[in-house]
Amino acid sequence: MRPFGSSPTAQRLWAMFVAGVAAVNFPLLALWATWAQQWGAAAPFVVALFAVWAVLIAALAWIVERAPD
Repeated sequence: MRPFGSSPTAQRLWAMFVAGVAAVNFPLLALWATWAQQWGAAAPFVVALFAVWAVLIAALAWIVERAPD
């Protein structure tokens, strides 16, 4: 039996978790939102946030649905 997190799939899932937390944590979102408001680009900010969220979900689905390592 392998220890938890030692398979390549588990490592990829942990990496995606860390990337997701880094991408949508509050301080970073607040910084991006402030920048978007200063430049008058609030609507593109929302679209970009949704795109990041969609890419994370698609990448997670791709990792999980791949053939076992």
